[in-house]
Order: sequence, then structure tokens, then C-alpha cells
Amino acid sequence: MSATTKSPTASDSRTASDSRTPSKAARLLGDRRLPVAVTALLFLLMYLGGLTRYQNFGFTEPQVFLNLFIDNGYLLVAAVGVTFVILSGGIDLSVGSVIGFTTMFTAWLVERQGLPLLVVIPMALAVGAFGGFLMGYVIHNFEIQPFIVTLAGLFLFRGLCLVISKESISISDSSVSSMAERQVSLGIGFLSLGAIISLVVLAVAFYVLHYTRFGRRVYAVGGNEQSALLMGLPQGGTKIAVYTVSGFCSALAGLLFTLYIQSGDPLHATGMELDAIAAVVIGGTLLTGGSGYVLGTLFGVLVLGLIKSLIQFEGTLSSWWTKIATGVLLCAFILIQRFMTTRRKT
Repeated sequence: MSATTKSPTASDSRTASDSRTPSKAARLLGDRRLPVAVTALLFLLMYLGGLTRYQNFGFTEPQVFLNLFIDNGYLLVAAVGVTFVILSGGIDLSVGSVIGFTTMFTAWLVERQGLPLLVVIPMALAVGAFGGFLMGYVIHNFEIQPFIVTLAGLFLFRGLCLVISKESISISDSSVSSMAERQVSLGIGFLSLGAIISLVVLAVAFYVLHYTRFGRRVYAVGGNEQSALLMGLPQGGTKIAVYTVSGFCSALAGLLFTLYIQSGDPLHATGMELDAIAAVVIGGTLLTGGSGYVLGTLFGVLVLGLIKSLIQFEGTLSSWWTKIATGVLLCAFILIQRFMTTRRKT
């Protein structure tokens, strides 16, 4: 006797189809925009908490919000450069040292050599971009880990700061103070020139990453380097370019930091590369590369800036609580990233 086979029914087909269709929760966890939304929600809740707790201490003034951009404009520019590097699957530890070197280089040329600021600015940007180019070139052509190469860059630029001067150099040039004090009125408050420049850099980076061929290459190389190579994408050129962008942004951040404090010091921006990396990760960019948004970096910077503001308004807490809160948030977002990447693979 031949064995009889049972034909599949409509209910069996629906059951199989339902099992293959991901649930709403799975689709939500797999959404690449979720980390950015979480960071934006965190910032909103923190800001509302500040409005509630410090409403009698001037926290409700619109200028308090605008000050987040004024006080953290240089960090935003540095973090934008780091976003390019991390999206490509790399890391840049030289950011803080390049910023510190730029403050010393600018102060030395303006104050000691008497060069006009408008002449010094392109020179400083060129040095930063060239430093990033060299690190990207070594990383790609000699196949050395970015951690090692950029760590060498960290020591190199910090050492160059001390070569210029072991002491702080104050800038008394009128053009520097004029640019530092320039304000753009918004009706409800004002933004400094540095804050405006940082927002312009953010807008340019958003366009480049999401609407240009270079941006798509950055995501492709960071998502799967081997697949990008098989597709014929210029992997080496992309790697070198992102480190050049990071070096340029670090130098620009150094110029904005110089305007902010109007001096150069060999110890300026020590550890700022960690703040920039933390802002990028808290903003939702995966440390493994290939996923993230520069808009998330903005919210990451705003969260870090808001933590500092809340501690200042509290008045009874040490500034070290900023580092503690940053560390807690960083660990939390790394765990969120790990959970989301695991869910995507399954």
C-alpha cells in the first residue's frame, strides 16, 4: 500500500506565513532609527526634569537651551568628524590632541609671530587635515589597526604642543576677541559664531552622509568591508578620506575652542577624544560601524552638555559627576547596541 500524504490546508499556510513575518516588537528593535529616538527622548526627559526642578533658578530661559550649542559647539564639530570614522568601522584617538595642538599653533602664530587670524585659520585646518590623511594612509596601506595608529597620532600632536611652548599662550589680538564676541540674535536669545559654524558643519555632514556617493561608501565599508570590496568600492580611498575629514573637523574644533577660551595651552582638550566618541555612541552610532546618524551625534552632544548644565544648576555636586553620568550612559547605550545587533542577527 502506498502511503497517503496530507495536503497543506489554508490554515497551515497562514501559520507558516505568520511564523516568517516578524512581530511589531521585532521590527521596532530592528529599526536603525531606534537608538536616535531613544537619545532624543532621553534629552527631552532630562530637559523637562531641569525645567521642573530649576524653574526658579532661570532654567526656563530660552538662552539656557541655546547655551548648550554655544558651550559645546567645538565638541559637536569634533564628534561629527568622529562619526565619519566610526561609521566606516574605525576609531580616532587623536582628536583631543589635534584640538590642543590647534589652540597652541593658532595662539603661537597670532600672538608670537604676529600673523593675521585669517591667514592662520587655513594653515591650522590644512595641518589637521594632513595629519588625518597620514593616519588614514598608514592604516590602509600598512594594514595597522586604527587604534594603534591614532594612538600614535595622539602622542605626536600632544608632543608638538609642548615643542611650541610648555606654557599657556594668551591671545590678546583684537580680531580674535571680536570673532569670539560676535553674536547672532534669534529673537528669543542669541548664538555665538562658533555655535553657528558647528550647526553648519552638522548640516553639511548630514547631506554628505545621506545624499552623496561618498556617504553611501562610508556606510558600505563600515557595514561589511569584504562585501564593499567585492562590489568594487574604493575601500582604501574611503578609509583615508574619513580620517582626513576627522582631522579637518578636529582642527576646526580646535579653532572654535580657541575662540571660546582665547588662549592656547599644551594641556587643552586632554581626553576630549573620549567625550567625542561617547557622544557618537550615545547618539546611536554602532561602534562596529555601518549604522548610525549624524543627527544622533547632535543629541549625544546635547545630552552631555545638558548633564554639565544640570550639575551646575544643582550647585552641590562635583564636576566629576559629569564623567560618572557619561560612563553610565555609555555603558547603557553599548548594551542597547549589543541587544539590537543580536536581535537583527536572529
